[in-house]
Amino acid sequence: MRRSFLSWAFFFGLTAVINGAMASHALSSVLGDSLVDSFQTGVRYQMYHAILLMVLGFQPYDEFRSKLLLWLIVSGTICFSFSIYLLSTRELIGIEGLENLGPITPIGGTLLIIGWTVLLIKSLRKAYQ
Repeated sequence: MRRSFLSWAFFFGLTAVINGAMASHALSSVLGDSLVDSFQTGVRYQMYHAILLMVLGFQPYDEFRSKLLLWLIVSGTICFSFSIYLLSTRELIGIEGLENLGPITPIGGTLLIIGWTVLLIKSLRKAYQ
């Protein structure tokens, strides 16, 4: 389980750096400011959750690492950040019909909120044992 948390953390960290650099250097000249800002929001949230997964991967307590928590954070990050990437660049990459992807972003955000809630509950249970 630890390896899964760390593998996802490093993948999300790597791709967040690549996407951030791409937004700053390549996309800023071809997309409007609001689309670049939106893209950068996806990058920030992806990096935040890469760091969270890394911290959880190094936790000595097994109760902080669970398949449910991993699934919530990974799927939430993918739905949230990657839908923003696609929506922000849809005209540039020439993919039509991505309008239906809009509801995926808040679903991803909801999964991330649930993941953080699970962490809060687990930490409170640990504190009061």
